[in-house]
Amino acid sequence: MADPDKIALQAPRLARTARLWTPAGTAVVQREVACEIPVALEYNCISHAVMMITPRDIEDFAYGFSLTEGVIDGPRDILDLKLNKSPAGLVAALEITPRCFARLNRIRRQMSGRSGCGLCGIERLEYITRPLPPLSSPIKISPAVIHAAMRHLDAHQPLNRQTGAVHAAAFCDRDGQILAAREDVGRHNALDKLIGHMLRQNMNPAAGFALITSRCSFEMVQKAACFGIPVLAAISAPTALALSLAEETGLTVLTLVRKDSMDIHTDSGRRLL
Repeated sequence: MADPDKIALQAPRLARTARLWTPAGTAVVQREVACEIPVALEYNCISHAVMMITPRDIEDFAYGFSLTEGVIDGPRDILDLKLNKSPAGLVAALEITPRCFARLNRIRRQMSGRSGCGLCGIERLEYITRPLPPLSSPIKISPAVIHAAMRHLDAHQPLNRQTGAVHAAAFCDRDGQILAAREDVGRHNALDKLIGHMLRQNMNPAAGFALITSRCSFEMVQKAACFGIPVLAAISAPTALALSLAEETGLTVLTLVRKDSMDIHTDSGRRLL
């Protein structure tokens, strides 16, 4: 029999047996469950963070995490990336420029990541609210386009349809066409994967908007603003700190985007027609 732990390093989901209860009785069923594995991120051979992520699009995650966490300023700052197996999971070994590595050493983070929060373990509170450039994209989008894109997002979530346990983040052009989407057990991991993909493909974040299938938390706003995405649309509600950061950066935040309504926050640029 194959070792499930070894399979989990390769597959984003596994089949598991469960006992289904209904008022009519019980039955044995097969369920597809989402996998998550620990991925250690090392920069120039120095361990920096361990995150629990879905084992798919790991290179995208490494790029996106590195940018949104302030380790690098752009894709050229990553000189090499290798994925290595370890007994406990995977190691993403990145070589970054001396300039970025020197900065990283000045702001040491040692955190143990979970699928719910990427801020755990920051050593000093001021590192949480690092300065972000203001967003000045002149893009204009209609609410109808936002709703249409959100309705089409399910077609880009194959893993969630199979397991019902993962989040998605997608980037759309101004007409609502979904150009890229990524899935992960962690909402912020999914956004990091999306940003990493866009970074590697040289996609312009100011030319569209992002969708997320989760609440709009502080970290989701921070990551979107850091990359330069001007509009972030979430299916669930925001937090107060997320909206405060959105106001500071000029990010348009749309929440509770469901059916024919949405809440519009911080639309200082009047990006919604």
